[in-house]
Amino acid sequence: MALAVRDAVGMLKVGLELFVEAGPRAVAIGDEAGRPVFLDLKLHDIPETVERAVARASGLGVRMLTVHASGGPEMLRRAVERARKEGRGLELVAVTVLTSLDIDDLHAIGITEDVAAHAERLARVAWEQGVRAFVCSPHEAARLRSTLGPEATLITPGVRPAGEGGRDDQKRTMSAREAIEAGATWVVVGRPIRDAPDPLGVARDLAAEVDGALASRRMR
Repeated sequence: MALAVRDAVGMLKVGLELFVEAGPRAVAIGDEAGRPVFLDLKLHDIPETVERAVARASGLGVRMLTVHASGGPEMLRRAVERARKEGRGLELVAVTVLTSLDIDDLHAIGITEDVAAHAERLARVAWEQGVRAFVCSPHEAARLRSTLGPEATLITPGVRPAGEGGRDDQKRTMSAREAIEAGATWVVVGRPIRDAPDPLGVARDLAAEVDGALASRRMR
């Protein structure tokens, strides 16, 4: 699949399911396809454990690695410091609020603020510890872009081809164009490409949609 769509994508995401199945071998997909790897493990543990995991991930040569912003300041600080110490160019990405959650889910776990406010709160915590890349849904991208400024890298999952109705278990979705217009730097698309009869065709259409939105954004 990676080889089939590599000409239409800028990075390859290795997620938890594949990493559990294949381990570090999964990261070799990037070398084979000639694309950097976004290792999406969403680390959330005590600071010592996360710091050591960051070191191991850095040794694999991945471009980006996700950690949960809700892991707290100490976990985030040590993760960022370890990535810098390793000197392999690994960028830590803080996950704010999962796209599978909505305000009812937040209330169920004791969070009283709305999704956007909570995403912003978590992003600020991570920013203060040196994180400069963030995962948020497209619905929070404009707010985080306004709060964090142009230096922040915003990565938005929950992106669907324009006009597609299905959202699966993701509750806060947008089209690729809408995500870019809201301030996203990268859009993450998984199932719409993976499950399509023509994965490369869908990937190319999405890439064209992104390029068009970026061109419009630059002209403003």
